[in-house]
Amino acid sequence: MTAQTPDFWSQINQDFQQKLTQSWGQALQAFQTMDLGGIVPPTGKASAPEGLKFAADKLEHVQKQYLEEAAQLWNISLSGKAPIKDRRFASEAWQNNPMAAFTAGTYLLNSRTLMGLANAVDADAQTQNRIRFAVEQWVAATAPSNFLALNAEAQQKAIQTQGESLAKGMQNLMHDLKQGHVSMTDESLFEVGKNVATTEGAVVFENEFFQLIEYKPLTAKVYERPFLLVPPCINKFYILDLQPDNSFIRYAVSQGHRCFVVSWRNPDESMSHKTWDDYIEHGPIQAIETVRELTGAKEINALGFCVGGTMLSNALAVLAARGQKPVASATFLTTLIDFTDTGILDVFIDDNFVKFRELQMGQGGLLKGQDLASTFSFLRPNDLVWNYVVGNYLKGESPPPFDLLYWNSDSTNLPGPFYAWYLRNTYLENRLVQPGKATVCGESIDLRKVNLPVYVYGSREDHIVPIGGAYASTQYLPGKKRFVMGASGHIAGVINAPAAKKRSHWLREDGKFPADVNQWIDGAKELPGSWWTDWSEWLKSHAGKQIASPKTYGKGARFKTIEAAPGRYVKVRA
Repeated sequence: MTAQTPDFWSQINQDFQQKLTQSWGQALQAFQTMDLGGIVPPTGKASAPEGLKFAADKLEHVQKQYLEEAAQLWNISLSGKAPIKDRRFASEAWQNNPMAAFTAGTYLLNSRTLMGLANAVDADAQTQNRIRFAVEQWVAATAPSNFLALNAEAQQKAIQTQGESLAKGMQNLMHDLKQGHVSMTDESLFEVGKNVATTEGAVVFENEFFQLIEYKPLTAKVYERPFLLVPPCINKFYILDLQPDNSFIRYAVSQGHRCFVVSWRNPDESMSHKTWDDYIEHGPIQAIETVRELTGAKEINALGFCVGGTMLSNALAVLAARGQKPVASATFLTTLIDFTDTGILDVFIDDNFVKFRELQMGQGGLLKGQDLASTFSFLRPNDLVWNYVVGNYLKGESPPPFDLLYWNSDSTNLPGPFYAWYLRNTYLENRLVQPGKATVCGESIDLRKVNLPVYVYGSREDHIVPIGGAYASTQYLPGKKRFVMGASGHIAGVINAPAAKKRSHWLREDGKFPADVNQWIDGAKELPGSWWTDWSEWLKSHAGKQIASPKTYGKGARFKTIEAAPGRYVKVRA
């Protein structure tokens, strides 16, 4: 083979630079005309578009960066080495195949450029967020790792297994099509009440909306004020009771609290007309009164998690408006009360979307659990969608057993009127923090009347309840407050048992709660391990004296044992 002259390579590089300049113009035009799901109208124009306009300085920076990185990728590829820093392309099958490595490198360059263009769009904050979200979805879906024809690792595995991986992948695909969602774990290995939700207890009360579970004490004495947990009704309660070693419920019981939990019913068509008021009155308000009556306690302690915390705050405000204060202290975990900072979920909410949902199901109907689950999964598309598409179908792998992901797949429905009220009054109009603007159960809501000690927790990397949104509750609840920030996200930050000795949490002891969460963080101290121990000490200070543990569940004929925990409501699949 004849060696090529320097002039040959000079001409190749010159041609490449010309093509690169052309490709930039084509990329810019494609971005301006791409379908962003109705966020902005496509214009079909390459310059001065009516829909998308760019900040000149940002656009210039993106162009410069694109040309420089493309040239670097080309030069590195000529040397036969193109290191890729992305876990989707981390295997040797990608790294040792020059063509595959170049394909991955080109994709990553284009992805960065598209996201840069999204950030360069000159628009209001909500439109910018929507464009970024739409581009992120498009970028995640078009990764070469998602296609068998381009996935070097899947191709290598197919050869090594003589096609067995492809056959297994097809079986996995057929299985998932039948069950209606992508498998994140081997769901056949889990059973509610058998190896998740196993803390011993009994159902002692039920109505159309929930079952109340009382847990068996693990200590000879319990605190006189019982403890009620209100989980979100958009998920099942056993996220708080996965396995014995990471069960928040079991931990609370082991600390000497007489514990009760609301196990929400998974709605069917018979509940399709239930409203937010129905849920508040017959949910947390009923549960609070039932626990008080059953235990004989004048006051109880309560906890709300996520939407369960929003519902608990509403219940407390309704009770306060009625002149009742049956709760001595409240804990709010990753809870939004002020909906100013809702993070990525803001991309879905505007007046037109809310009106559409109100017309669609405001007077009746069900929001299917799988619709909610899919929405939350696509908030992190690479981790919670395409990762499993590639593993399950292209590589023919079975996802490993993971209790949290099993819970994540065990979705719940929502009544349409409940959902429509929630969208308008919280995410769209943020009425809960405006005194007198929201009416719940016939009462005018005013959080200034919810004057009790509160423990507020937020997760630093939470993409559903941003840390600023969780912290904002401290600005509206007038009682004595304690705020803690945990590491990790919406679930992993909460479910962090002390024995695991994982992650950190942040506290500050000066009692100051500045308006900006970042100012609070600046004055906070990082502490190793779980926040559970700090919360436990706080709750004990509000739990009263210790008394002998009850020997039986319930109380008399009215609150007798209905069935063993976790009860039948939680076992109903959407």
